[in-house]
Amino acid sequence: MGVLSALDPEVDAAILAEEKRQKDSVILIASENYTSQAVKEAQGSSFTEKYAEGYPGRRYYSGCEYADVIEILAQNRLKELFGATHANVQPHSGVQANTAVFFAYLKPGDTVLGMRLDHGGHLSHGSPVSFTGQYYNFVSYGVREDTELIDYDQVEDLAKQHHPKIIIAGASAYPRQIDFNKFREIADKVGAILLADVAHYSGLIAAGIYTDPVPHAQIITSTTQKTLRGPRGAFILTDEEHSAAIDKSVFPGAQGGPMMHTIAAKAVCFNEALQPSFKEYQQSVLQNSRAIADELQKIGMRIVSNGTDSHLLLVDVTTLGTTGRDSTKALESVGISVNANTIPFDKLPPMIGSGIRIGTPAITSRGFKEEDSRNIARMIGKVLQNLDNEEVLNSVRSDVMDLTRTFPVPGIDS
Repeated sequence: MGVLSALDPEVDAAILAEEKRQKDSVILIASENYTSQAVKEAQGSSFTEKYAEGYPGRRYYSGCEYADVIEILAQNRLKELFGATHANVQPHSGVQANTAVFFAYLKPGDTVLGMRLDHGGHLSHGSPVSFTGQYYNFVSYGVREDTELIDYDQVEDLAKQHHPKIIIAGASAYPRQIDFNKFREIADKVGAILLADVAHYSGLIAAGIYTDPVPHAQIITSTTQKTLRGPRGAFILTDEEHSAAIDKSVFPGAQGGPMMHTIAAKAVCFNEALQPSFKEYQQSVLQNSRAIADELQKIGMRIVSNGTDSHLLLVDVTTLGTTGRDSTKALESVGISVNANTIPFDKLPPMIGSGIRIGTPAITSRGFKEEDSRNIARMIGKVLQNLDNEEVLNSVRSDVMDLTRTFPVPGIDS
């Protein structure tokens, strides 16, 4: 019996139940992944107790010599991973990383150009329900209706019309490659800073199979828990010109003492991503994503933008006479986790949505290959074509259980 189970059985029971849910489910949430046991050990280490306000060599507390070692390791590994000149590994989340960038270069009311939320953008890219949409004047670009790809002509037209101080290239539900070079050309024409928010794509970028923003964007933000397979957290990469302003904006501007246990886990994550096996993993992530898209198309489902270049795909479920919300509930009932999502030019409200977003990082971490992914796609098709058929749903539920027993969960089973 562990200490937690004896002292706090309610929390222990919830943790064990969550472990079982993860083991028994096919998790296709694009923003979720499994960390390694090594990442978990670093996350739960004695650095949990250490307060290290400031930066290496410039702390406001004593006893930070080993905290400095950890943070410098994380910085150097991250710079090596992306070929960047400066790294800040302290942001607690992707939103806080973006917040630091905005605090560094914007005043309330300043103009920013970002992607529309309902076309694949992120809440922190100017949604009115986010502080960003309330404090700053966000102008939004989107995708073309005919191709569902980013409309770069619209981006340029809006930039010339509104002269934003920052242009954001990045998304949370856009499956295709982003042309960071084109974004930089547009930014230079209007004197804007280019911010690449690659929270979803950073693992693919590190492996060299997604377009690289480093040669083009002055500032890059990302989370660490998605395709990078790290702990929940974030980082910022910059060129030398912008490094001092960003560091000052992270601390003391946007947040206090760093979470050193999480930075330790980030250091482990970056080291894992530097290994040759990480590229193989990311190649498999992409192959699995494309396999699911191809198989769903074969059974008559429409894939937004007609495919994917990344770890995620968007599926228009209205062709089956259902909604994103109803599809998500049905799939959850058989042990398949996706999330309801709007699609470009959606006629349904965000809480219902016309689509589902599917991602392959987590299943790939469990060892799923292309044929396994096609099998999952066929299961999804069966469920969505038989939402009220309990016999079919029970059959798929049994198939899901058989499948998940085959693949161990990193950090839980190993």
